[in-house]
Amino acid sequence: MNEEESIDELLQGILSECSTRIAAFEVVFVDDGSTDGTWERIRSAADDYQGVVRGIRLRRNMGKAQALSAGFKEVRGSLVITMDGDLQDDPREIPRMLDKAEEGYDLVVGWKKTRHDPKSKLVSSKIFNWLANKASGLSLHDHNCGFKCYTRALLEELRLYGDMHRMVPSLASAQGFSIAEVPVRHHARKFGESKYGFGRSVRSFIDLWTVMFLRHFRDRPGHFIGPMAFVMLAAGVLMLAFGLYRDLTTGQGRVFLTVGPMAVIVGLTLFNTSLMAEMMVYDQFSKDWKPPISDRAGGLSGYELARPDFDSHVESESERVKG
Repeated sequence: MNEEESIDELLQGILSECSTRIAAFEVVFVDDGSTDGTWERIRSAADDYQGVVRGIRLRRNMGKAQALSAGFKEVRGSLVITMDGDLQDDPREIPRMLDKAEEGYDLVVGWKKTRHDPKSKLVSSKIFNWLANKASGLSLHDHNCGFKCYTRALLEELRLYGDMHRMVPSLASAQGFSIAEVPVRHHARKFGESKYGFGRSVRSFIDLWTVMFLRHFRDRPGHFIGPMAFVMLAAGVLMLAFGLYRDLTTGQGRVFLTVGPMAVIVGLTLFNTSLMAEMMVYDQFSKDWKPPISDRAGGLSGYELARPDFDSHVESESERVKG
């Protein structure tokens, strides 16, 4: 968004690295609702490098996660590298990212070992990365680095929305994809203004909580809601019993007889919510779920399928069972 002064230099850096390293590649620019001349620069680049450079323009500023999702739908390569458009990511790191991915990793994450960012951003980033490592079980220095390399298999299962682009390593790890990290050079911003702000930092911690829930309870929400329902029900029943006892013996159990039924109602509501959530997950998974298969081996060989006696053996076995 609003990076018109960076487009030409960024493109030349990418072309310089890719043209000597990759037999076939493409560059896709995503204009996330720019209000300056970014789109005109992209259109000019697409005209100058037809068949290599393409661009898409979103109707308004949608945010990084939606912009990435739009780009992922456009690209056609088996390996996809994402970079920010502000020249802080260095195209000279592209070969290293590709080399690491070709070792067999599904996601390669850049690590800005020496960062040229404001101190406020550095502090919040360290806190966020520490929490993200604890929540995901990963050991990465920079979850939120925009310089990443993805395999096609990962992109087909990745669902980005809101601000979940920060959580890509955690989401990939939860799906069982392999992840690696490589140090990359990082530059100070040359043009324009940073889109980073305090609100974005707050949202990142909210997204972290979301990923923690998805990682552990996405396909079994009842395991998250159910214990709370059980605790509320048990507490309500105990308060009712104690309140009844106090009311009969001392006449002072009215508070427990008032709060107890409320706790029982809340517990029953949570229990019903748990059942409905489980039913929704079951319905969704029965329609759309795909097993996370990364490779295959074995199976019937062509020789076995072509044997003259194969079909007759199946027919005779079928007749025997019927008989």
